[in-house]
Formats: sequence, C-alpha cells, structure tokens
Amino acid sequence: MQHIMFDIDGTLIQSYEFDEKCFMDAVHEVTGIAIKNDWETYPHVTDRGVLQTFIERQVPQYSLEELENRVKPVFIQNIEQTIKESPAIEVKGAKRFLLHVLNNNDYIVSVATGGWGETARLKLQSAGFDTDNLIIASSNDHHARIEIMAIAQAKADPSKGLPITYFGDAMWDVKACKTLGVNLVIVGERVQHHQRISDYSSLETVLGLLS
Repeated sequence: MQHIMFDIDGTLIQSYEFDEKCFMDAVHEVTGIAIKNDWETYPHVTDRGVLQTFIERQVPQYSLEELENRVKPVFIQNIEQTIKESPAIEVKGAKRFLLHVLNNNDYIVSVATGGWGETARLKLQSAGFDTDNLIIASSNDHHARIEIMAIAQAKADPSKGLPITYFGDAMWDVKACKTLGVNLVIVGERVQHHQRISDYSSLETVLGLLS
C-alpha cells in the first residue's frame, strides 16, 4: 500500500490566485494594512503561519488568536462570494485521479493544505469534489506545513508505516517534502522539479510517479 497526499490550491483546483486575493483583501479589511505577499520570505506559508509573520512584521498590536478570529470569517465570506460568482475549476483530470486512488485498495489518501479547513472544503466542493469522506489536515491544525502533513499522515495512516507521495505546486511544498523525506510530484508550472506534471490527464503517467 501507498499513502497519497494532496495539497489543494494549484494542485487539485485552479484556486491559487483567487485564494490569495480573498486572503489579502480580508486582512486589509480587518486591519486597514496591506499584507506583503512576498511569500517566499515567510517561514510558514499557511493561512495561520502567514498571519503569525504578518503580526511580527507589520501589526504587533494583534495577538494571533485575535487576528485569526477576525480575519477568518471575512476570508470565508470572500471565498463564498467568489465561488458563487465563478465556481472553482479542477486541475484537469484531478477528480478522476482522486476517485481512482480513493477507490483502490492499494492506496490511502489524505489532503494536507496550508489553507484553513473551512475554505478548503468550500473550494473543493465548488469544483465538484466529494469531501464527505476525505481526510483533511489544514491550517486549523497547525501553522507549519510539515506539521500539517504529519497530522494528515497520522489521521490516514496511524502506523505511519506507508511510503508517501505528495502532490503540490509550490516551492514550500518542495522544502517540506525534502525535510520529511517524502516523494514529491509537482503539478503545474510554478516550480521546477524532477517529477512534474501539467495535470492529471494521463492516469498512467501520474501513477508511474508514485513512490
């Protein structure tokens, strides 16, 4: 058996750009300050981790709990409005591939996203994914991506004995997988990696990259 773990934005659905805008708009609405989106300089590029660094760099008057409690509902509202106007779109072939591995006894499946769990489910459902039985770890669980991945692993594979292949799309996914010694497949064009796919349209190609 193998454990297949997915990121969401840019990996399963084409949501990276609108998710970023909704988040930045929510932060600005709450604080009146524009958050700097040079994400590569943030130690933890997760919703909670970004807020943590934003506080340290720009708004030290806030506690993390206070800011998260104020930003999250605005962000959720922004996402709801955005997908109401224009539903999220899957990365080509993502739903078919996810269903294939979910329905195959050779694999266990989880999601480890840097986003908050509430918006993760909203976006996936908007794009037509069934989330009822999907194991999801998110920024609700921790501010650090490697810890979110570890939580997803523990939820899906309590023995932690199965090899993992992680599907992601960004440099922080590369760093996390290198730290954890996890097999990585990059989806899309944002990052160069020796294992990279444009989408999931070729089931045979994608399955060939599993650890």
